[in-house]
Amino acid sequence: MKFIDWVINGYDRAAAVTISRSGINPLVSVFLASRGMTTVEAADNFLRDNLNFINDPFLLKDMEAAVKRIHQAIKNGERVAVYGDYDVDGMTASCLLASFFREKGVDYEIYIPGRMEEGYGVNKSALDALASRGVSLIVTVDCGITAKCEAFYAKELGIDLIITDHHECNDALPSAIAVIDPKRKDCPYPNKSLAGVGVAFKLVCALEKHVDIETLLVKYGDFVAIGTIADVMPVIGENRLLIRRGLAALNMKSRPGLRRLMREACIERRDINTATIGFALAPRLNAAGRMGQTSLTIDLLLTESEEEAERLTTQLCNLNTERRQLESGIFEQAYAALLSAPPRGPVVMASRGWYQGVMGIVAARIAELFLFPAIMISIDSDGIGRGSCRSIGNFRMYSALERCGDLLENFGGHEMAAGLTIAEANIDELRRRIFDYYHETVKIPSVPTLQMDFEVVKPDLLSLENVTALERTEPFGNGHLPPFLCIKAAVLNAVIPVASGKHTKLRIVKSGKSFDCICFGRTVMNLGVAEGQLIDVAFEPVVNEYRGWRNVQLHVIDIRAHEEMNGHGGMRSDLSSRPE
Repeated sequence: MKFIDWVINGYDRAAAVTISRSGINPLVSVFLASRGMTTVEAADNFLRDNLNFINDPFLLKDMEAAVKRIHQAIKNGERVAVYGDYDVDGMTASCLLASFFREKGVDYEIYIPGRMEEGYGVNKSALDALASRGVSLIVTVDCGITAKCEAFYAKELGIDLIITDHHECNDALPSAIAVIDPKRKDCPYPNKSLAGVGVAFKLVCALEKHVDIETLLVKYGDFVAIGTIADVMPVIGENRLLIRRGLAALNMKSRPGLRRLMREACIERRDINTATIGFALAPRLNAAGRMGQTSLTIDLLLTESEEEAERLTTQLCNLNTERRQLESGIFEQAYAALLSAPPRGPVVMASRGWYQGVMGIVAARIAELFLFPAIMISIDSDGIGRGSCRSIGNFRMYSALERCGDLLENFGGHEMAAGLTIAEANIDELRRRIFDYYHETVKIPSVPTLQMDFEVVKPDLLSLENVTALERTEPFGNGHLPPFLCIKAAVLNAVIPVASGKHTKLRIVKSGKSFDCICFGRTVMNLGVAEGQLIDVAFEPVVNEYRGWRNVQLHVIDIRAHEEMNGHGGMRSDLSSRPE
């Protein structure tokens, strides 16, 4: 993406110096100060892997009731169903709880509704099927918070229901044995950003209250990390600790299915981080849900057989290839239509020819390209549309859908991402209302703005030792992005096309120090600068390893000819003092 506006946040220099004098690496000290950690105590707390910051699961409202009912089911030998969702968060949550039940010898099954046939969440047909198989207790994961009618129906069937979810709540909650959701208005749990798998983990922690958290994170942390990262939950506070320990568990003891899938995705264990999960593992795991074959991912995550892991991985990767082809075709069709009639507000598109399973990915791409919220709807033969919604900037998607609730059969999700079901006849009115709501609430439209932590004035700060030390500030993700820095007025010394011209390598020089840079996905022709120019470059500093040789490499985010400007369309700096 070519950014219109660069914003440099800067940092408190005195705080950075104090933190550095405490023994913390100088580049790490500056980075932490730029992220608002202005005391040694705050910096230490952030860097230390302190499990005392993991919250008590019994702070979650209704946890006591849930634990009591599940222990009763285990004691009485009842048949239990884990009712999940078809995305990675829902599938990892389902597998986590299923692993617990399997270890306890519970007669259980996993039920995940078909994306095409049933749609998201608890439905009456599924309840009928589970009742016919002798299920007396259902525990939902990553769904159920809006299932008021379904909860009443389950009670009529003689099924007890425990709901665990993390989505937005209505004022009236379903009538169930327990409704566990940190977003409940009456829930005192401090972390409101748990993923669905995080809530499921908390339930297991409460069920195993006599087992130390370290042991439980080794056992289930890989599921927690993968689901939390895939659902793009904030990587801050408790979530950061859960992900950090989960990544360690994934490095230490991979399950056969995950081990085989990592090999297929060319991921070395030492390279596992939020990026490799978000961009390599999660899309492959998600392919099963998008293509209506969730059992592939469930079986892969739970298998203990190397042979079965290999077979399932092959099937899953083939399915992912098919998913990419479908997504590409629909995106190109939508993109061409929008180019011919550029949008002036939120994009709401619908078609009977679109595959519902990839609507979310297409909506995200459309929103990013056109800088407007996007709702992509697939209409079935009965005239019912199922849509995926993606927001951008500060537009509140869930609130917009609430305002249109009388038009919708069903909806749920978050302010940035949601899903809906709607009759085809109501789509035009939905488009009009979403357009009006956007222009009522968004006074300054989104522009591609790059937020940077600070300007590197003294290039010596980017030594191999210092950049290596930045690994202590991982994991990165939503709410805690990698360090985005910039260097101004550097000389562009060399421009070299690589990978048949798909990417471009650069060498820049600033104050006598040179750096290798790589621009992924940008050709020499669309670089916008030429050799010999003075340039400003925005980048993420990384340690590049090749054949045993390590050096600092700058992964370029954006680049432009050097021209000191202020305000919109130029570079703005919010520095309170000149950074080093």
